[in-house]
Amino acid sequence: MKLTAVVVEDETVARRRLRELLGPYDWIQIVGEAADGRDAVKQIDELEPDLVFLDIELPELDGLEVVRRIRHRPALIFTTAYDEHAISAFELAALDYLLKPFGKERLAQALDRVRTRFAEGGRVYDAEVAREALSAPQTLTRLLVRHAGKVIPLAVAEVERLEADGDYVTIHSKGRSYLVCLSLSEFESRIDPQRFLRVHRSHIVNMDFVESLSPDENSQYRVQMRDGTVITASRTASKRLREQAL
Repeated sequence: MKLTAVVVEDETVARRRLRELLGPYDWIQIVGEAADGRDAVKQIDELEPDLVFLDIELPELDGLEVVRRIRHRPALIFTTAYDEHAISAFELAALDYLLKPFGKERLAQALDRVRTRFAEGGRVYDAEVAREALSAPQTLTRLLVRHAGKVIPLAVAEVERLEADGDYVTIHSKGRSYLVCLSLSEFESRIDPQRFLRVHRSHIVNMDFVESLSPDENSQYRVQMRDGTVITASRTASKRLREQAL
């Protein structure tokens, strides 16, 4: 399998670094480079690459606007230093999202996904999902999560709890766990505050899946989830819960 790729980065050093990292992968042929959004649209539509490494912060047009305008639909791997774009990248059915600075191991993970998807012959870009994501309201109603090599739509209402895991967040739903490269704060800013509550710096719970709340010896609430998980709420969250109790 040989795949063609276009690298879209506004910084010369970043383009050179990505070329170097891709050097050992003889199954990827870089056929073009672009330093701004307008040139990226032109090259992607003219060269019709299989894969595009697309920075989001670009002059002329940003990466998300590039996605709006291109006619050709390649596999996408977003690259950026700004993780507030992670959810948009995920919703756009990108194969992966690389947060700068990334190294050989993280790139290798992304390329494993690329190779698997092409080998399976599945769709690598869903135009309908992208259009919905680009026009979506601020509050998230759906996520795209990865499980067993597949991308699965997950209704946010079905998310039972979110747990910080280093630079990642683990989403818990219906007995399954999904690890995604997003911050807990980013999730908190995009989900319904009437349904979800941050009970701890590392935990957000969906109140629809809370079995009970009970104070401990320090007057901090023990949050009992329906799946049996128990989380001790922070003092601030416990105070907020007490104020909400009738």
